[in-house]
Amino acid sequence: MIACELAKIRELSGSYDVLIELAENEEEENEEMKVDINIGGTNFSATLEDNAAAKEFYELVKNKGVTIYMSDYSGFEKVGSLGHTLTSDDKKTTTKAGDIVLYQSNQIVMFYGSNSWSYTRLAKVDDLNGWDEALGSGDITAEFTVKR
Repeated sequence: MIACELAKIRELSGSYDVLIELAENEEEENEEMKVDINIGGTNFSATLEDNAAAKEFYELVKNKGVTIYMSDYSGFEKVGSLGHTLTSDDKKTTTKAGDIVLYQSNQIVMFYGSNSWSYTRLAKVDDLNGWDEALGSGDITAEFTVKR
């Protein structure tokens, strides 16, 4: 009788552990993916989109950080090679300041102005305070990291 009760307790305990693990996994999946961006000593946070390219970018950044040298283009965006190809799902879109997109599957574009083109959306900067100044004129280096 006691052995039977112990078996039931073990069985229920195992089920309980499985439920806890499922709940923790669901919580992690529901968390917003965020990256930190450092540009010339100024820090920004960006929330990633819910798409394949953003998830791939997040994994790259999380695993080893990503540094991108970016050039100014037409006075409204900075463009730089990622050095990797990500899954793209380009759609005609109008960007605005703080948008971060993927162009041609391997270039990151950060906007401080607006443009209409076909891009895959990656992220949106959470707080634009200081964004224009950080991007400034000329070339920049953007360092992407994930807090652990």
